[in-house]
Formats: sequence, structure tokens, C-alpha cells
Amino acid sequence: MTVFRKFLMAGACLAATACQPILPESGAGVGDPGRGVGFDNPSTLTAREARDAELRRTAGQTPLPATPRVGAETLPPVRTSANGTAAQPRSTARAVSDPGGLDAELAQIAAQNDASAARNNSGQGVVNASPSNAAPVLLNNPGISDENNFDAVASRESIESDAARIAANRQQYEVVQPTALPSRTGTDQPNVVQYALQTRHPKGTKVHRRFGSSAAKAQRNCATYNSADEAQIDFLARGGPARDRRGIDPDGDGYACAWDPAPFRRASGG
Repeated sequence: MTVFRKFLMAGACLAATACQPILPESGAGVGDPGRGVGFDNPSTLTAREARDAELRRTAGQTPLPATPRVGAETLPPVRTSANGTAAQPRSTARAVSDPGGLDAELAQIAAQNDASAARNNSGQGVVNASPSNAAPVLLNNPGISDENNFDAVASRESIESDAARIAANRQQYEVVQPTALPSRTGTDQPNVVQYALQTRHPKGTKVHRRFGSSAAKAQRNCATYNSADEAQIDFLARGGPARDRRGIDPDGDGYACAWDPAPFRRASGG
């Protein structure tokens, strides 16, 4: 009985081993087994290794090109300018190992530029931009007025000087008297200024009889004009003031819409 049980157990172990899948060998069919499955095929891997070996063999054999040597060259002197000075020839290159000499040369060039700018600027020195610079003083600038500065005005004006200035302004004041209005030529439109001076009754005084006019109709038709003068011109051109074809003078005073002759009469002194 014990032998038969051992035999059954051994058969079960063999059956379990036969059911497990077979894992492929990680280095099967690959030139470099250490790379694992699926990294490259043998031919590509061999070509890559050959190329890397050639690069390692030739590395360091090709010399680098020599660094070009920079020399100091002198420019020819420039022509003499209008003031008789000529620019000094300067070096086109300077070794980096001499920063002190380069700073000295730049300082000399800046001094020459400042001197040249001072000569061209009426002898005044150059003011370099700096936050510490004081604000420039403006002298005799007609564009700036100090009339709102009480201290500035009080220092140069007095009650007597103000009275003299007022008297001088009054002497220069001239009253222009109105003259006759020029006649309009080249147009057949009525002259509203002439009509205003010919009439004497104020606005709102009924002078003419009106039939079929209403305030609503007058308001609607008056809205079609750009101004009261334009409405009065059209009113006179259509037979006004005796006739009111558009109903824009419902009160019969002879003045259409909001037109008023009073301003024209005041301007003429009437």
C-alpha cells in the first residue's frame, strides 16, 4: 500500500512538470547573449561593434587645426578734418592678456570724444546720463509760464504795474460796430438774416392764418431738418410765411420750427 502511494505521488509530480511552459533561452540566436532577447539581430549588432571598434582605433590620431595667430595691425591715418585735427591710428586688435592697456586705451578714446563733443557744443562739457545729475536750468523759455506761481509773480509785479497793464489793455481794446450784411449771390435760397431784420414781431405772435396744422405734424416734419435755419429757409422757399405747405408753422408767427429772429436783431443793434 505504501509503495502504491509513492508511485501515485511520483506520477503527479511528473504530470505537473509537463504542464509548465518552456521559457526561451535569453541568449539564443543573439551574437551577444548578455544583451537579452529582442535587442538586435546578429548582423546589425556585428556591424555596430565593428564601427565602434574603428572609432576607438582612430581616436586621437587626427590632429586638430592650429589656432590662427592674431596680430596687431595699424590703420592708416585719416584725413584732416575741418578743425585741423586728425584721428590717431589705433590698433585693430589687442591681446586679451593685457586688459589694463585696453582699459587705458578706451579711457583715452572717451576723453578724445568728450573733448570733440565739447568743441562742437559751444565749448560746454558733455553731461553723461546719470540719476545723480541735477535737473537742467531752463532760461528764457517762452513755452513755460510761471503766472500760476505766486512768489514768482509777486517778485516782479506790483499793484501799480498791474494797473498800468490794465490801462494799456484798455487802450488797445476796440469796439467793432456792425455793418450792413453783404448780399448773397449765386444762390436762389431765401436769406433768413434779411427776413429776420425785416420783421418786427416776436416769436409766438400770430400773424398768419393756418389751416390743418397741428403740433404733432409740425414736430414730425421739423425732425427732418438738420437745423432751425435750414427749416426756415425751406419754409420761405415753399411760399412762407403766407403759406405753410409742410405744417411747420402751426402758430402762424411766420417762424418755422424752433427758428427765432431775435439773435440776428440783437447782432444788428435792433
